Amino acid sequence: MPVQYTSIVEEHQAVRNNVGVFDISHMGQFIIEGGGGRDWLNRMLTNNVEKLSVGMGQYTFLLNERGGIIDDLIVYRIDEQKYLLVVNAARADQDFGWLQNHLKVGHASGSPQDESAVADLPDRKRDACATMLVSRSEDFGAVAVQGPHTMALFHALFGEDIELPARNHIIDVPFETSNVSVARTGYTGEDGIEIFFPANDAVKFWSAVLEQGKTLGTKPCGLGARDTLRLEMCYPLNGSDLSPERNPIEAGLGFFVDVSKPDFVGRDALLKTKEFSPREKLVSFRMKEKGPPPRPHYAVFRNGERIGEVTSGTLSPSLNWGIGMAYVSSAHAKIGAEIDIEIRGQKFPATVEKKPLYRKPAS
Repeated sequence: MPVQYTSIVEEHQAVRNNVGVFDISHMGQFIIEGGGGRDWLNRMLTNNVEKLSVGMGQYTFLLNERGGIIDDLIVYRIDEQKYLLVVNAARADQDFGWLQNHLKVGHASGSPQDESAVADLPDRKRDACATMLVSRSEDFGAVAVQGPHTMALFHALFGEDIELPARNHIIDVPFETSNVSVARTGYTGEDGIEIFFPANDAVKFWSAVLEQGKTLGTKPCGLGARDTLRLEMCYPLNGSDLSPERNPIEAGLGFFVDVSKPDFVGRDALLKTKEFSPREKLVSFRMKEKGPPPRPHYAVFRNGERIGEVTSGTLSPSLNWGIGMAYVSSAHAKIGAEIDIEIRGQKFPATVEKKPLYRKPAS
């Protein structure tokens, strides 16, 4: 996906007002299958996989033992004993290796097991033997369709008699001579879907989306618009706002962590963070003056004291103000707190704001 096809602002506004399409084929896609898949995933991920019925998905985290975020991802239950994980492209190889290493025993590579040996294993290890982990990242592509005209484009592609899936659900839909999977999710704050299909069909499907979307103002969108759109909504970006040195509690994403589960990687570290409160928190902010936009790694000050660092920043096309997110000391993380962002050696005033920074006007 390029940074832009035409301009970041034009593509951003297409998503906010009409509909935009993003090529997200670079995202990693893993399949977890087998009788032990649910329980094993529940030990690997922070959210509660047991709550997923077939066709449902949830946002969740893959953590290290310190509670740091290896990746944020979406897991879908696509069959009784089959799950799809959609992971960040830059983390796909690391994620797969981590998961593969945590299949204590079993056939991550698809190799059969000796049944008599498996029968003698403890329940946890026997479950893992029934779990298969496969990457289909090279064999499948995907696009994200986002914007208020998403429903119209969906029906133009698949027919008026096909019903859009519910939010955070995934369905299979016929397209020409095959099926595609359509999930009702997105990263922009607008209504949207993500569509998964065999890689060989990528060019055909991309062309069909643009052709069917002509009358709806559909535009191809790049990484630049993706970043401005997600930042207006305060959706975190892995590698910027999330990292192995930061945990979900610090990032304000504890809602996606089920500490009532008795066992998952990083649980003990998160319990300690909750007990003693995090030293720093991820906040959203808005500049108080027109001027140069904030950028990652700019220092944050309060009354002349450095209290944190910007992780994401931009000029918001919707608000026409500089906005961003930053980790700051918890004592200064309250909504309404006055802070300063150091930009090119000068300090510019800003205010800690409630998330999201952008709210769609009432129709």
